[in-house]
Amino acid sequence: MFERIMVPTDGSDFAARSEDIAIEIAKKFNSTIVAVHIIDDKLIYPFEVLEDEGKSILKKVKEKAEKEKVTIQDVLIVGSPTHDMAKIVKKTETDLVVIATHGKTGLEKLILGSVAESALKSVNKPVLLVKKE
Repeated sequence: MFERIMVPTDGSDFAARSEDIAIEIAKKFNSTIVAVHIIDDKLIYPFEVLEDEGKSILKKVKEKAEKEKVTIQDVLIVGSPTHDMAKIVKKTETDLVVIATHGKTGLEKLILGSVAESALKSVNKPVLLVKKE
């Protein structure tokens, strides 16, 4: 049913929950996980620091997936988390997006975080929103 499941992650506890759910779904459908971390092109930190953080975040997801014997690919890109989600879904040939409703920005909207809301509006594949506990 779902051959490729994308899980965008920012390393937050909320994203970790969506990673776990994506991995569970992947186990049931023998799917491949596509873990994505987007280095926000608007951030002013040194690129190397952001790149190292992104690699570390993706490494943790990879370790979780491999522990559950789930095939995983990781994608680390520079872009806009709110605007590039549809392009990433298309490029990675994703069938399902599993995304946390909130990330680590700390700026919470009434219902959804801006990245989750953008994914819901722009992605033409099923989107599973994972609410915070």
